[in-house]
Amino acid sequence: MRVGCPKEIKNHEYRVGLTPGSVREYVAHGHEVLVETGAGAGIGADDNAYRAAGAAIARTAADVFAKSDMIVKVKEPQPQEWAQLREGQILYTYLHLAPDPEQTRGLLASGVTAVAYETGTDERGSLPLLAPMSEVAGRLSIQAGATALQKPNGGRGVLLGGVPGVPPGKVTVLGGGVVGLHAARMAAGLGADVTVIDRSIPRLRQLDDIFSGRVNTRYSTVEALEEECFSADIIVGAVLIPGAAAPKLVTREMLSGMKKGAVLVDVAIDQGGCFETSHPTTHADPTFEVDGVIHYCVANMPGAVPVTSAHALNNATLHHGLQLADKGLKALADDPHLRNGLNVHRGRITNRAVAEALGYELAEPKAALAAA
Repeated sequence: MRVGCPKEIKNHEYRVGLTPGSVREYVAHGHEVLVETGAGAGIGADDNAYRAAGAAIARTAADVFAKSDMIVKVKEPQPQEWAQLREGQILYTYLHLAPDPEQTRGLLASGVTAVAYETGTDERGSLPLLAPMSEVAGRLSIQAGATALQKPNGGRGVLLGGVPGVPPGKVTVLGGGVVGLHAARMAAGLGADVTVIDRSIPRLRQLDDIFSGRVNTRYSTVEALEEECFSADIIVGAVLIPGAAAPKLVTREMLSGMKKGAVLVDVAIDQGGCFETSHPTTHADPTFEVDGVIHYCVANMPGAVPVTSAHALNNATLHHGLQLADKGLKALADDPHLRNGLNVHRGRITNRAVAEALGYELAEPKAALAAA
């Protein structure tokens, strides 16, 4: 199979779908790899590094899309990209379709088979292809929040760790999953007063064990959300429903009860955001203010640290990517966990959460693949 990797074109996106190390793995499996010139520049990998790994270099993204059987990317395809996709081609990338009806229509019209990193599962029911970016985003959320909290950046002017004689800043983390765990780990490491809110009591017990009581845990209720958000300096939105739009946990009305200059970091913005007042921002202009509260809603947070995040992502996606390249659609038919990543196939929606969010009829993945 010819596997193609175009350069990412979303604003301030420096990651790359295939590192030179991943290219070597595809080549070792007998596949041709076509990489757009400059695709790895953001991680310090030039064209010669890809040539040395066995890839051919394409002059344009159009060449990659036209000549490849499978496209490996990082971010969801942009309009000029989905227009180049076609039936019989596999797209393997993050999609986040539930809050993005325009992209969904574009992929349906193309006829492409689109496999989303964020809905693929493993035998434990977790999301292994989403996890590494959740780890990066969770850890980065505290760095970003602490920076936004500084007075010159519009924040309250609180040092998260405090100093002897002055209390530390207070961080509230909404959601105790992978993002929440890593946000809490970083915040606690800086010496902040940290509370994690979650609806799962077993998960709260796990977090209590992990942090040995260093981090506070609270069961999620309206009262708990209000109390913790109103007293926080930084609130991290870390709630994810696989494939679906994120729930709006913080309403606009709640902003009036928060501290002026407090910071909301919406890690769920790719899934529509879990704060009512969120809208996507970029690394070039990451924050905005609503009712005196600073919002950080960068839609591709891990793109700020592309060397770390590109390698972490490739570590997670390589196994299934090789399956797709080795076996084509049969890989989806044979592996139920990879099949859970199938969101679009030949003009049909094959993911239940996406179908329900956008009002499409669901095509059962196994039946859709069998019909092919």
